[in-house]
Amino acid sequence: IERGHEVSTIALPPAPPAGTLPEAVKISIADLNKISDEEVLEHFAGMEGLIYAAGVDDRTVPQAPAREFFYNGNVLPTRRIIRLAKAAGIKKVVVFSSYFVAFDRLWPELRMAELHPYVYSRVEQIKAAKEEAGDDLTVSFLLLPYIFGSTPGRVPLWKPIVDYLQSPLPFVVYPRGGCAMVSVREVASAAVRALEAGTPGAEYEVVSDNLSWKAWLEKMLGFLGKKKPIWTLPDWALRRGAKLMMSRYRRRGKEPGLE
Repeated sequence: IERGHEVSTIALPPAPPAGTLPEAVKISIADLNKISDEEVLEHFAGMEGLIYAAGVDDRTVPQAPAREFFYNGNVLPTRRIIRLAKAAGIKKVVVFSSYFVAFDRLWPELRMAELHPYVYSRVEQIKAAKEEAGDDLTVSFLLLPYIFGSTPGRVPLWKPIVDYLQSPLPFVVYPRGGCAMVSVREVASAAVRALEAGTPGAEYEVVSDNLSWKAWLEKMLGFLGKKKPIWTLPDWALRRGAKLMMSRYRRRGKEPGLE
């Protein structure tokens, strides 16, 4: 809005509490995958650009086979929305994707798209969007890492970690390693810039910082006003725990998006 755009949104329930978004934003509450093409076209009428941030992420553990679940959740809906965007006369689309796509490009020897159903779906999502867009639509992609921020009425991704850090345990145990991180505000800024000036097929890696888990946990503890030692979990213990978790999933007929 500050950059002169008129804004309309469509998202899953619940509706944001009054005052969360500016009054100028038109808010629609619906499941894009359950409303008809005609209803989607009504929402898209008169629009010039679209930021598409829907889909399923790797926290969901579906019934096996996971590849089919994530394909149906990320690839097919994206193809449909790009097709309908073209039909509605939209000229530019930005699709929110995953930093796992960047890793798959960077380290092909890890065969990430082959071995992890969620990564496969994100790689295929980009292929499908480009195919559907053709030469009539400019579609670009944000490859997003862990995102930090909160929305009133929604449970943030990081609530379990906050609960863990606030538990009575006198120490924190976590694996070694770390992660790329970005804030909600930075993602929003990148999305608008990509919508305005993105080039066809571009994949933009959006990151604010790279932190070790230890450095990140120390920051989180500081925000919570707590001081606890952080113990690094040995790799062998992590692998053993992961094998037990995978075994438990298999017994229940489930399969995660990331092995």
